[in-house]
Parts: sequence; C-alpha cells; structure tokens
Amino acid sequence: MEVLPDPYPIPPSFEGGRVKKVKKMKTEKETKQDELAAIGIGAMIVFIALILVAAVAAAVIIQTAEKLQQNAQASGDDTQEQMSTKVILLSTVIDDMTGGAEELFSTFELAPGSEPIQGDDLAYTVICDDGAGNAAFDDGDFSGATAHDGNGETVAAPVITLNPGTTYVVVLDIPTCGPTANTDHILVISVVGGGSTYEELQYGSAPAVGDVVV
Repeated sequence: MEVLPDPYPIPPSFEGGRVKKVKKMKTEKETKQDELAAIGIGAMIVFIALILVAAVAAAVIIQTAEKLQQNAQASGDDTQEQMSTKVILLSTVIDDMTGGAEELFSTFELAPGSEPIQGDDLAYTVICDDGAGNAAFDDGDFSGATAHDGNGETVAAPVITLNPGTTYVVVLDIPTCGPTANTDHILVISVVGGGSTYEELQYGSAPAVGDVVV
C-alpha cells in the first residue's frame, strides 16, 4: 500500500507540541557594542603600560638627580675645604747661609675661614736644581712653628695648634736647596686634607742673611 506524504508536517522547531530552544543570533547593535568594548580594553591596557613606563622613567630620573646632587655636594665641600684651609705666606727671609745648614724664616697665617690645625699637619717642600739638571728637594713640617713673637723653632715642646687670625713664624731647613745666586726655587706648603700654597723663592745676585725672598 502506497504511503502518501503528510500534507501537514510538523515544523522542525516543534516537537510533540513543545517549542525547541533556538539559539538567538546577535543583533547588529550587540556586535557593535562588543567591538567598542574590545577597543576600550585595548586602550586601557596601553594606558596602564604608559603609566608603568612613566613610573620607571621617573624613578630613574629621581635616582640620577639624587646621585648628581650628592656628587655636587661632595665636590663643593672638598672645594670649600681646600680653598679655606690654606696658608697665607706673609714673608720669607734668609735666616742662615751656613753650608749644609741653610735656613729660611717664614711668617705666615691661616687663610680666613680655616679650621684650627696642628703644626705638624702643615708640610713644606722646597724644589730646586741640583746643578746637574736634576730636581732636588728639602721637606719638613711646621711642628716648630711659634707665635709671631717667638723664634720659629719650638724644640722639645708640644706642637702648637694654629688658629686663623693669628700670625706665626717658622724656620724651614733647606740644606739641599740652599740660597743660590740668580736662581729661583719653588716652595710648596700643603695642609693635610686641605689646600696648597705655591711660592717662588727669588734669590738675587748675592744672597745674604736677611734678604727677603718672598
């Protein structure tokens, strides 16, 4: 017997009189909103990345600035100390011309603003030519320095403290670089942890005791 097709078939969306759940398609508006949301998330990620980069850069700049400030402060302190803690040489005269025991007699002060120092913290060096084209020198310290009314030779006594604003005298032993006619010697006075003073000792054609050479 031939089976005829059902003239009223049940639609695929119906089964047993119940409506199947059909998956809803997104509308054009919802799709647009999703795209905008994705763009917003991307922009937020870029913004956060920029903030992180700026924070790192700021930290590096601040650290560098602090380092430069510390270096500048240290350099300034060193420069101030070297400029202030110096000797002002008021005069130097020939004190003794005895061969092998030549001496200079110097009058000096500490520069204004200097800190008090001990006499043995002041060192001197006299540089000369040994006559054969080689450098020779005499050196020592100011441990024998006395007040201006003294003889500049403190022997077997405590080293005095030198204060700015006070005038002192000291004897410099120069047995190697003794006064020589028509020559110039270099006198360097250095302060431990401070600055240095350079002077030229100018000897005339006939150096004699009492001649002023600075």
